[in-house]
Amino acid sequence: MSGHSKWSTIKREKGAKDAKRGAEFTKLGNAIALAARGGADPDMNFTLRLAIDKARAANMPTANIQRSIDRGSGKLGGQAIEEVMYEGYGPGGAAILIECATDNKNRTYPEVRLAFSKNGGNMAEAGSVAFQFERKGLIRADFLDDADEALLQAIDAGAEDAEVIEANQLGVTTDAKSLAVVRDELQAKGFKIDTAELQFVPKNIVEITDSETARKLTNLINALEDLDDVTSVYANFEIKE
Repeated sequence: MSGHSKWSTIKREKGAKDAKRGAEFTKLGNAIALAARGGADPDMNFTLRLAIDKARAANMPTANIQRSIDRGSGKLGGQAIEEVMYEGYGPGGAAILIECATDNKNRTYPEVRLAFSKNGGNMAEAGSVAFQFERKGLIRADFLDDADEALLQAIDAGAEDAEVIEANQLGVTTDAKSLAVVRDELQAKGFKIDTAELQFVPKNIVEITDSETARKLTNLINALEDLDDVTSVYANFEIKE
């Protein structure tokens, strides 16, 4: 889940490791298949390259990756996979975007709607939530030199913004269309790329100070992320400790 911080992720313990890995591979495979609709060659399709890199980082078997590419490019036949975006509001007025990769919207939509209704949220019409977010490229990159020099190099590579988020690691923000160029420039400058992906970043933040509202929001995000067809969940709230 991508919430108030571009660089934070809610990590949870859920089920046995094998079941968790299976669910993760399903999501990663769906993302690869979706990206492969734009071309099966990752050298020519940067979105596919990003999806494959993410799958490899999760130790997804090469055979699974290739099968997902073949599925998305139509080699395996069957129902085509498509990208669907759903929008809604959670408790406390938090805005939520849900990206899905599905071969059956008649299955996916009711599952998303049920997750909202069971956890105090409501789905919204298309466009009524999305305008509160903007598409950005986000890169995590490790550096060896001093932080000030690394920041200057990131800006020189074409980044819109850069900040030190951990010891010897930068968080780099790019225009959505410049993600591939900035990533390659950083690699050429000697940075080690940890992750590079497109995300929806909230323009404004809703601060949650009530513990019950925070609990309901966390449950809602968890329920959405547990759905097999959901690839990413974005929200604009910050929970105060």
